[in-house]
Amino acid sequence: MPAAAVAIGAALMVAPSATPAEAGTCAASTTCPTTVTFTVTASDSLTIAVPDGPVAIGGNTPGNPATGQLGLITVSDQRAALTATWTATVSATSFTTGGGTAAETILNSAVQYWSGTATATSGTGTFVPGQLNAAAAVTLDQPRTAFSKTTGSGSNSATWNPTLIVNIPAQAVAGSYTGTVSHLVA
Repeated sequence: MPAAAVAIGAALMVAPSATPAEAGTCAASTTCPTTVTFTVTASDSLTIAVPDGPVAIGGNTPGNPATGQLGLITVSDQRAALTATWTATVSATSFTTGGGTAAETILNSAVQYWSGTATATSGTGTFVPGQLNAAAAVTLDQPRTAFSKTTGSGSNSATWNPTLIVNIPAQAVAGSYTGTVSHLVA
């Protein structure tokens, strides 16, 4: 018989079986192991939920701040990752009234934000507020850290209720001002 035919015949004789092998027989008083496997699935989802607008934070006179809370912001991490960390950032547009002329605009450099502590968390790890209190408030003329999760694994979530402070310039004109505060998580 040619060598190639012998090799094929040998390969066919040692091909693995489609059914699992039996554990075997174990003697009395001997542990008899069985290997068990399962799969943990994840949705590969990292999302952020924000309040529907418009959110009214009150008002004030020129030269004084308008202050109010935005409502609950929630990051939900369903990736079930070994290293389940994330950072939520926040930014804002300028606020305008009327035709949005220079006199009818409050620049985003006059808008401040502070996250405060989490109102709720789930999962393991360290959840870190971007700004713990009003003294740590940051201007929103560029993206800033709103909240983060720096350690931990598996699925998790965090919710906070940030405060927005709009420092109304002394030269601001009367009117109802509108702008956008945007959150992003990555």
